[in-house]
Amino acid sequence: MTQLIGLFPTPVMRVEGLIGPADVDALASEVADRTSLTNAYSDLLSHTPVAGDQSDTLLSRLGALVLPKVAEFGEVLFGEALSWQIKEIWVNVLEPGGHQAIHTHANSFISGVVYLTPAHPSANIVFHKAIGGSGFIFGNTNPGARINAFNGGKFAMPQTGAGDLVMFPSYLLHEVPVNKGGRRISVAFNAIPDRLDNFGYAIHFS
Repeated sequence: MTQLIGLFPTPVMRVEGLIGPADVDALASEVADRTSLTNAYSDLLSHTPVAGDQSDTLLSRLGALVLPKVAEFGEVLFGEALSWQIKEIWVNVLEPGGHQAIHTHANSFISGVVYLTPAHPSANIVFHKAIGGSGFIFGNTNPGARINAFNGGKFAMPQTGAGDLVMFPSYLLHEVPVNKGGRRISVAFNAIPDRLDNFGYAIHFS
């Protein structure tokens, strides 16, 4: 028998339809024109200021909806049911032709996106392997190569719909390619646990 084992996989959690259609439409119309900050790399992407989830009633409601799933995902990442909080949350509005440059999220452990409009396939989030990681320096990327989870350098999320939630470890490189569809509205957040304990050496977050 031949067995292929995937060692140390990186988890990404997708929750379809976390928010129902009526609530999604109401949220999208409420936040669509709130953005006041232009992205540093694309003037067709704008954001609201980053805020704690308790500083805004609307975002506080949204944070409360995602928190149980954050705790569920956190248990996958750290092997223990921890107490989690939304550290910061903000709105993104991506216009046709806009994009989000490749980046990670510092000072957090779980990052996530709630989609308030469907994402055009061209603008689905794309995850990348770490730059300068432990892979081979010379790869085999060519038209005849069959790309899979072991040799691929990036992964595009399947089609996401309005109301869907996607979560990933904050260290994971990700981007949004050029949006070839309509306006894409989403809410992003970062989350931290109350503490982490590594063989008795514990650190607490607030």
